[in-house]
Formats: sequence, structure tokens, C-alpha cells
Amino acid sequence: MSLLDAASSNPREGGPSFSLRHRIFRAVWGLTWALLGRWTPVPLHGWRRFLLKCFGANLHSTARVYPSARIWYPPHLHMGQHAVLGPNVICYCMDRITVGDFAIVSQGAHLCGGTHDPDDPHFQLLPKPITIGANAWVAAEAFVGPGVVVGEGAVLGARGVTVRNLAPWTIFAGNPAKAIRDRKMRPDR
Repeated sequence: MSLLDAASSNPREGGPSFSLRHRIFRAVWGLTWALLGRWTPVPLHGWRRFLLKCFGANLHSTARVYPSARIWYPPHLHMGQHAVLGPNVICYCMDRITVGDFAIVSQGAHLCGGTHDPDDPHFQLLPKPITIGANAWVAAEAFVGPGVVVGEGAVLGARGVTVRNLAPWTIFAGNPAKAIRDRKMRPDR
């Protein structure tokens, strides 16, 4: 793992949290996305998939990533068929982030795949995976915290915040997100 021990690297005083190799990879990725991906017209999903795959992302051939989406570390991004990362999505994938088949992460949403240990005097970084289940919807400007599983078909309403798992086929809203009702839509598949 390229994550450094905070007791040795001392990030609280400006030291790195990740290895030099990891930081160089992310810098090259960021430059590549800025030069070849971020400015592209919206319909060029295939081109952006190609760029992400060149940097290790695992994307279905029908996945769609909008040009203004920000992907922190492509090797940790996994997207199923017809999965979407919308405009201005922040995909802070310090650990694996999986967006299931037909799942939508709407504009301005933030998927945060890491936190720090608040009880560690060195503030150790803790990467934690996020799973957005098939047919789920993370609505505009919502926040999904580290280690969360958004169940199949679940909805996190606009500007909702969750740091806990969301039950399948349930609609959640608010900060913190609370269940509002069951979701009636079910795929025929």
C-alpha cells in the first residue's frame, strides 16, 4: 500500500500521507485529465472512459463520466453498465469506489473514500471503500462518507449527508440522512 504511517511521515506538520510514487502518479493523472479530459464536450464519454482506463479505472463500456467530474485516483474507480458520474462530482477515491449498474451520482455530489483517525495523535489517514448499489441514486450535492454502502435502489436526496449505510430501495434525505419512505420503482430485470 502506498499509504504512509503518519507517525513517521508527520502529515500534521506538512509531511506526505502517500508515497512519492503515488503522488507522482496522481500528478500525472491530474495533468492528463486537465489537458485531455476536462475540457471535452459532454457526449465524448468514450474518450473519457479511455483516459480513465489508461490510468487503471475499471469501467463498463457504457459507463458515463462527465468532463467536470474529479476522480482522485482512477485505479480505485469501478463503474458498472450505464453507471453515471455527473457534472462536478467529486470522487475522492482513496479506497475503492464502486458505482453499480444503472446507478447515478448527480451533479455536485461528493463521494469521500477516506477520513482520519481522530484519536491518533498523528491523525493517521484511513481509506475506506464506498459502494453505490445498482439502480441507486445519489442526488445533487449529496455527500457520501467513508465506508458507506448505498444499498441497491436506494436514493440519497439532494444535499443529503450520510456516513452510515443506506437500506436498499429506500429514499433518504436530510443531514444526517433519514429514511423518508420506500422507493416504489423496481427494475423489471
